[in-house]
Amino acid sequence: MTSAHITIYGIPNCDTVKKARAWFTSSALAFDFHDLRKQGVPPHALARWIHAVGWSKLLNRNGTTWRNLASAAQAAVLDEESACRLMIDQPTVIKRPIVELSGACPTLITVGFVPDQWLSWCQDLR
Repeated sequence: MTSAHITIYGIPNCDTVKKARAWFTSSALAFDFHDLRKQGVPPHALARWIHAVGWSKLLNRNGTTWRNLASAAQAAVLDEESACRLMIDQPTVIKRPIVELSGACPTLITVGFVPDQWLSWCQDLR
């Protein structure tokens, strides 16, 4: 799996993202970091994530961004299309981190802090 590439998507001040970055660093696994707040949500990536885990798992209804939305804006999120619009407009409403291992077939994607799963797919990268 030498052509595999790890990308962590999140925001730098998120504690869970910090924990994930530290885990990959301490595991001696190189990764790129994509700041969703500064760089936005890549539409092609959002489509991959939704295909892999579903829009409802990506949408963080427990976070500050969601809680700070007007109730009408929350109520308007009814399906994949409306959730995508919100996630593109408000990237911090996406559950973090999203870790993507490209170069695998298919691309492997996780949401949240799941080191056991990362370890299972990253053993060949060391």
